[in-house]
Amino acid sequence: MAIINKIKSKVRGMIPESALGGYHYLLAFAAAVRYGFPSRKLKVIGVTGTNGKSTTIEFISAVLKEAGHKVAVLSSIKFEVGENVNINKTGNTMPGRFAVQSILAQAARAKCDYMVLEVTSEGIKQHRHRFIDFMGAVFTNLTPEHIESHGNFDNYRNAKLQLFKAAKGFHIVNRDDENASYFLGLEAKNKFGYGFCGNAGVKNKNTKCAVICGQDVKTDSEGAQFKVNGQKFQVCLAGEFNVYNALAAICVAVSQGVAMDVCQKAIARIKTVPGRMEKASDNPKVFVDFAFTPNALEKVYASLKRDYAGKGGKLVCLLGAAGGGRDKWKRPILGQIAAKHCGQIIITNEDPYNEDPQKIIDMVKEGAVNAGFGGGLYEIMDRREAIKKALELTGTDDVAILTGKGSMPWTFLENGKKIPWNEKEIVSEELLKLKNSN
Repeated sequence: MAIINKIKSKVRGMIPESALGGYHYLLAFAAAVRYGFPSRKLKVIGVTGTNGKSTTIEFISAVLKEAGHKVAVLSSIKFEVGENVNINKTGNTMPGRFAVQSILAQAARAKCDYMVLEVTSEGIKQHRHRFIDFMGAVFTNLTPEHIESHGNFDNYRNAKLQLFKAAKGFHIVNRDDENASYFLGLEAKNKFGYGFCGNAGVKNKNTKCAVICGQDVKTDSEGAQFKVNGQKFQVCLAGEFNVYNALAAICVAVSQGVAMDVCQKAIARIKTVPGRMEKASDNPKVFVDFAFTPNALEKVYASLKRDYAGKGGKLVCLLGAAGGGRDKWKRPILGQIAAKHCGQIIITNEDPYNEDPQKIIDMVKEGAVNAGFGGGLYEIMDRREAIKKALELTGTDDVAILTGKGSMPWTFLENGKKIPWNEKEIVSEELLKLKNSN
C-alpha cells in the first residue's frame, strides 16, 4: 500500500487541477478492479450527513448484529471486519479508494452480510464512492461545512446527494432536517423517513415514504427515552440528537425486516461510542466529543447544560478549530456559541496542519469576545495544559466538555507531521496528577 501511495502522489503532482476529477475516477476504477469489485458480494449501506454519521453506524451495526447478521464497519472511528477491529488512524473519515476497496474485499472474504460505511462529501468529490454497489443510503442532517472546498452550500449538498443517486435499494432520510426534500425526491425502491412526532413530515408530507416517528422523547443524565409505535426505547448516550441517530438505525432495521424488540435490545446495549459524548470522568464530570461544526457544538453544549450541569453548575468548555485553510468562516462562530453556553472557556490548539495555530486561536477568541463573553477566557496553546486548566476549573456541580478531537488518535501538524493523541487518556492522566498534588 505504501508503494501505491508513493506512485499516486507522483502521478497526481503531474496532473493539472482541471483533470483531477478524471484522475480520481480512474483511480476508483483501478482500485475496484484490483480487489475484484468486492461490494457485489455484500449488502452495502452508506451513511452521509454533516453530523452523527459514526454514532448512527454504531447503532445500525448493533441492530443488524442483534438480528444475527455478520457486519463490517468503516467509519471515522474504526475499521471492523468480523472479530478484527482496528482504529481508523488514517486521519480521513472515508479513506482512499484502494483502502476502501481493500476493506470491502476483507468483508467479502469473511462472508459478512452487510458493510456499513461513512460516505463524506470530500470522498464523493474525489470519487471514492464509485464502483461500490450501494444497497441503501442514510441521511442524518446537513449544515454548512467544507464550504471553502466545495465552493458553496449547494455544491456541498449536491455532493451528498450523489450517494443517494448511487443507492437504488432504499433511502432513509431525517425528515426533520430542512434539506430532507432534496433527498426524499430521488428515486429508490423503498423510502423511509424518521423524525420526532409533530415535526416529521411537515415540510415533506407529499413525498411518499414510510415514517418512523419518535414519540414522548425525554432526555436526562442517563441518556434518552422515546417510543416508536408504542414500543419503549432507551438510549444510553447523552443528547437528544442521539435519538435521531437511533431512529435512523431503526429505519434500516425495518427496511431489512428486523423486529422492533431486536432494535430495542441492540440500542440499549450501546453504552458509549468512542469520542462521541463520551464520559471521561465522573468526578469531576468530563466529556470528550468530536464536535467541530457550529451545529454540532450548539447541540452538545445545550444538551449538557440541560441534562448534566447541576444546580448552579456551569459548563467549562475547551475548544479550538482545525486548520489547514479549512472553513475559516466558522471559527468566530464557534467562539460565539461557546460564549452563549459556557461559564469558562479555554481556547487551545487543534490540528493546525500548515496554519499558524495562534491565528486560529485568535479567530475563535474574537467570536467569544465580540459576543460579550463575561466569564473566564483562557488561551492555552499546549492542549494538554489546556485540559489540565479545564479540570482545575471544573467544580462539583460543573461539567467540562472537551470538543474537536473526540477519539482521534493523532494531532496533525505542519508538513504532514503528526503526533499520537488520546484525549480521554490524557484527561485520566491529568486528573491523577491533580489528585496526587492535593
